[in-house]
Amino acid sequence: MFSIKSALAKPFAKRVSKQINKWASNPIETQEKVFKMLIQQAKDTKFGADHDFKNIKNHDDFANRVPVRDYEALRNYIDLAVAGEENILWEGKPIYFAKTAGTTSGSKYIPITSDSMPYHISAARNAILMYIAETGNSKFVDGKMIFLQGSPILDKKNGIQLGRLSGIVAHYVPKYLQKNRMPSWETNCIEDWDEKVNAIVSETLNEDMTVISGIPSWVQMYFEKIKERTGKKVGDVFKNFNLFIFGGVNYEPYKAKFENLIGRKVDSIELYPASEGFFAFQDKQEEKGMLLQLDSGIFYEFIKADMFFEDNPKRLTLKDVKIGENYVMIVSTNAGLWAYNIGDTIQFTSIKPFKVIVSGRIKHFISAFGEHVIGKEVEQALKEGLEGTQIQVSEFSVAPQINPKEGLPYHEWFIEFDSKTTNVQELELKIDQSLQKQNSYYFDLISGQVLRPLKITHVKQNGFQEYMKSIGKLGGQNKLPRLSNDRKIADKLQVLGLTK
Repeated sequence: MFSIKSALAKPFAKRVSKQINKWASNPIETQEKVFKMLIQQAKDTKFGADHDFKNIKNHDDFANRVPVRDYEALRNYIDLAVAGEENILWEGKPIYFAKTAGTTSGSKYIPITSDSMPYHISAARNAILMYIAETGNSKFVDGKMIFLQGSPILDKKNGIQLGRLSGIVAHYVPKYLQKNRMPSWETNCIEDWDEKVNAIVSETLNEDMTVISGIPSWVQMYFEKIKERTGKKVGDVFKNFNLFIFGGVNYEPYKAKFENLIGRKVDSIELYPASEGFFAFQDKQEEKGMLLQLDSGIFYEFIKADMFFEDNPKRLTLKDVKIGENYVMIVSTNAGLWAYNIGDTIQFTSIKPFKVIVSGRIKHFISAFGEHVIGKEVEQALKEGLEGTQIQVSEFSVAPQINPKEGLPYHEWFIEFDSKTTNVQELELKIDQSLQKQNSYYFDLISGQVLRPLKITHVKQNGFQEYMKSIGKLGGQNKLPRLSNDRKIADKLQVLGLTK
């Protein structure tokens, strides 16, 4: 059947693709324009006056005047904005605060301004349009689309609306998509995640779902409930489901499980959204990495991860970065974040154009013995360990075991398997060999008998969901840390009786 919406999507996608390719092929010039715009527009704010923005001419001037900060270090300014004061970090007042869970200070309030908000919306739209431009596939725009996200109910603080980023974004669904969008507003407002997913299953079972989007761990929960309810593969329930859009965590550890739940392969688009900005999206199906958004009111700096905790690490711009190096990403934005450490580490997979993967969190690593193991390495090790097997993993997290009851210390892998697994020792060996191959520090510690090879501890079915629920972080944008430098998660799993 001919569809006007589907037909119109293709020329629109081509036009947007040309615009994106234009700035992507002029990256240094594009970032220079963004940098100058940010400094010029914020020079009369309190932050701009305090940091002499009027005399900043280039990146060196900026780096000399504006230190790298995390939320705690920027909090004095953010608190003024939260109190309702104007012209603190950016012109005027924020239009929203994206509320996120802080580790040391309770809730964090990330400002979103009238200048930054449009880019949160356009980047997600452009990711889909780039997919249409590349593949020619636009039929899915006629079907139903689901976005598993937090509640769109917003609170107010001193006249400014606040809520989860995904809930804020829910207010900006374009009119031409509103009839296609699932779930209903009422269901989306359900706070209890388990209740919400059950309601979503009921609403969507008889719909023509073509696009499903969300953090993989929570989409997996939705898929499992569909299978429980129907006894069928997701791909048989939704025969036209052909596009999975995800962000937040690496999809690879979930891929085999997803394909089993769906019953076939589907195309996917990876996004890199955050409360602080929409940083990148996958623009090519067959190329690794996500296209860094250079024309979105965000200026990027990068610090080598292994130098980050030094007294005065060098702050690099795009012209200085190299493929494969692990960097902490620092952003300055038109929401008023300045030299802000978002906590993520990235690696470049390409510099023509600039594409990145998220390699982990600067605070999420294991270096209890100087091994410097990062998220990307454990994810790759698990992927290689599972190759050639029928084993499927639902979720996992890694912690150091510093004081074992006997023998040498080791890395303890807490894994929730999808089915009964008999060859655990073989899997342990394959994962450990991959980790040694990737990380020379880890190799030296194993060969020097400082550490013994890793051990796997089974987590009960749905154990990680129970853990997340126990700490009030089930669903929404919450993600389980893949690795920790302490045993807080490990100990909690065992206290709750979730290991076996």
